[in-house]
Amino acid sequence: MEEALVLYPSPPIGHLVSMVELGKLILTHRPSLSIHILIAASPYVAGKADKYMATVSATVPSIDFHHLPIVTPVSTNITHHEELTLEVLHLSKPHVHEELLNISKRYKIRGLVMDFFCTSGLSVATELDIPSYFFLTSGACFLAFFLYLPTLHQKTSKSFKDMKDHYLDIPGLPPLLATDLPNPFLDRDNQAYQHFLDFATQFPQASGIMINTFELLESRVVKAISDGLCVPNNRTPPISCIGPLIVADDKRGGSGKSSPEDVHECLSWLDSQPSQSVVFLCFGSLGLFTKEQLWEIAAGLENSGQRFLWVVRNPPSHNLKVAIKEQGEPDLDSLLPEGFLERTKERGYVVKSWAPQVAIVNHSSVGGFVTHCGWNSTLEAVFAGLPMVAWPLYAEQRLNRVVLVEEMKLALSMNESEDGFVSADEVEKKVRGLMESKEGKMIRERALAMKNEAKAALSEGGSSHVALSKLLESWKHGK
Repeated sequence: MEEALVLYPSPPIGHLVSMVELGKLILTHRPSLSIHILIAASPYVAGKADKYMATVSATVPSIDFHHLPIVTPVSTNITHHEELTLEVLHLSKPHVHEELLNISKRYKIRGLVMDFFCTSGLSVATELDIPSYFFLTSGACFLAFFLYLPTLHQKTSKSFKDMKDHYLDIPGLPPLLATDLPNPFLDRDNQAYQHFLDFATQFPQASGIMINTFELLESRVVKAISDGLCVPNNRTPPISCIGPLIVADDKRGGSGKSSPEDVHECLSWLDSQPSQSVVFLCFGSLGLFTKEQLWEIAAGLENSGQRFLWVVRNPPSHNLKVAIKEQGEPDLDSLLPEGFLERTKERGYVVKSWAPQVAIVNHSSVGGFVTHCGWNSTLEAVFAGLPMVAWPLYAEQRLNRVVLVEEMKLALSMNESEDGFVSADEVEKKVRGLMESKEGKMIRERALAMKNEAKAALSEGGSSHVALSKLLESWKHGK
């Protein structure tokens, strides 16, 4: 009987892409394997994945996508989009069971690899006697916090949102402000918090945990996890750093993708710019700013005098802070200051809604990246040797900023007010600092060094290569 590996990503395209890249990487080591990816229907617009999956299916025949039946959330008082995802994945549990049974009729399933959002599938794997693994699409810094969450929960009766100015002591991490945790973890009375707390207690049951990182990027925290410091009262599963896993090209088609002509013009414009002269501003598939904040960014860019490429989306609607509803094409003339596009046309380029980020960060004209610190974007910048300005907006991005800014000294951090508002002066200061200052040059040198370390980790004999080889060898012998 042929052997198979089943991957179970969370619906958002950033999670899906990382999981697919994992499947591709595994196939380079074990081409005889068949990779099966379970796709739960997304409860919100999380990036258009159909074209991306069609391309993968056409180019990598060993990867097979299994679309699970659509389920309808029953909750009416959900406050976080993460909680909506959790409910859909929980309701999909019977369908995961059925699909695993169907696959097992034709293949020997060597393991079920789950996104941490998909922890509800752990009991299914146990019931069917299938080894279970977790794949963290974020970094080791988030894993350390997540594994340590039950311990933090026992140490206090307060919600983290009420612990302002209080720093948490998490093994392997610099001091972390309690209010910098992801939104679903801030209120211990919230249903999402309870779900994640339960998940954190289940993680030690897994056969292993794979992380989309490499040891030199997060060496201190990887050692703390491996030494068992983050799970003081239970076993720590074997940890494998197998990244950076990023999409090799940018043909996946993001949310609200521009026309091919716009994308082509964007790259052609970069071709005409001096080397390392352009700062790129892009904030992931879900990041949004109010009109007032867009004006401040525009004013800061204009006053800085720097060349820029900026991806602009419509402001939030439906009382949402992230783009989980279909976004129409933005009207730049109404969203940006009058005359801004005309005044900056010689040194600036504004793209509507979506841009080919991988191609852009690797372009020789780009010298800096203002980013929301989503882990995929962070790794793409690291792999391109691009220095960053950290501007976290949602999810675990504030936690990522701690590692980037305080631990790695790889990024300049945008100073935010309590409501997340950043002034034009702050934008101008950070853009200038990244592109012109002595500190910016030092950051660029460190970024280029990290690029070499990332590529070395993936090379034959590199740390990520060795970690994955050992993991696959254990599967081969049924361990």
